[in-house]
Amino acid sequence: MVKTILTLAVAASITHAPPADRVVRKDWKVRGEAGNLGVREVRPERSSRGRPVLLLHGARVPGVASFDLPVPGGSTAADLARAGHRVFIVDVRGYGASDRPAALDAPPSANPPAVTGEQVVRDIASVVDWVRGKTGHRRVDLVGWATGGHWAAWYASVHPDRVEHLVVHNSLYGALDGHPMLGRGSEYEDPARPGSFDDARHGAYRLSTAPSLLGGWDASIPVADKAEWRDPRVAAAYVEHALASDPTSADREPPSFRAPTGAMKDSFHLATGRRLWHAGTITARTLVLRGELDFWSREGDVTTLVADLRRAREVRAVSLPGATHFAHLDRPEHGRDRLLAEVLRWLR
Repeated sequence: MVKTILTLAVAASITHAPPADRVVRKDWKVRGEAGNLGVREVRPERSSRGRPVLLLHGARVPGVASFDLPVPGGSTAADLARAGHRVFIVDVRGYGASDRPAALDAPPSANPPAVTGEQVVRDIASVVDWVRGKTGHRRVDLVGWATGGHWAAWYASVHPDRVEHLVVHNSLYGALDGHPMLGRGSEYEDPARPGSFDDARHGAYRLSTAPSLLGGWDASIPVADKAEWRDPRVAAAYVEHALASDPTSADREPPSFRAPTGAMKDSFHLATGRRLWHAGTITARTLVLRGELDFWSREGDVTTLVADLRRAREVRAVSLPGATHFAHLDRPEHGRDRLLAEVLRWLR
C-alpha cells in the first residue's frame, strides 16, 4: 500500500441532455430489499471507458439535486461523463426517486429515526450488483459526498472485492469525540441520556425548507456577496430540485421535503467517537478529500481514516484550500475545479 498525505431493473424514463452537454441521461428503478431504488445514469453520447462510477449523496439532499443540476457548473455527473465515465447517481431508500419507508408517511414523532447506515449499505449493494450485471464489470468506483462518503466507505469495508477506486469527500469517520455542531451538547444529544441521540425529539424524518438549505452554505462562504463564490443559478436549482425530490413538498406551507433522520443519528455517533465500521478491511485505492472550510468533517476524520486504511492499495489525502462543504457546487475558482481534477485523476 502507498500512502500520500497532502495539506426489478426497469427503465423509467429517458431524457437527452442539451447538445452542448454531449451526455445522455436515463432514469432507472432498481429492486432493493425494501422496494425500488432510483438510479440515474449519465453517460457520454458515444462511448464510455473504464469502470462504472457510482455517486452517493449526503444525509439530506438526494442524488440528482446534489450531482446533476441542469445549469452550468451544477452537474458533477455530467463533468465525469464528458471525461468518458459511465456514471450512476444513487438515491438510497427514503430519498429522491426511491421508495420511502412507511415511517415517512406518519408524523415524525410516531417512529424512531428511519433509514440506518446498515440499511443504506444493503441498498448500495443492490445497486452495485445491478450495475455489475448491466456493465459486465466486476468492480465499481464509488464517490461519496459527506454522509455519502461514510456510506460508500462502509460498503467498501464490507465488500472490498467489489470496489476498485473509492473517493471520500468531506466525510466523518468517527474515531474521535467532539464536533462543534453534531456531537455532545448539540441539539441532537438527549439531555436525559448524555452521549445518546435524542430519538424522541427528532423522530423518523426531518423537514427542510428552501431557506434551510442555504444557511450553512452561506455561513461557510467567507465573503459578504455569496454570488461571488457561488453562481445564483446553481443555488436556485439546488433548492428547486431538492424540494421537487419529494412529491409531498407542496402539501406543506412553506413547501418542505422529507429526509430520514437515521443518517443524522449515525452522524451523531460518528461525532462522539463511535466507529460504525472499520476502514482496515478496505482494499480499494482510496482518495480522501476535505475542504479547508468544511463544517461537517474534521481534520481528525482524515488522519484517522488514512491511518486505518492499512490494506488499501494506495491512499491519498488532499486538503482543498479555501473550499467549502459544497465545493462541487461552488464556482470553479473556489474549489470546484481542484476537486474535479483530483477525482478525475484518481479515477484514471
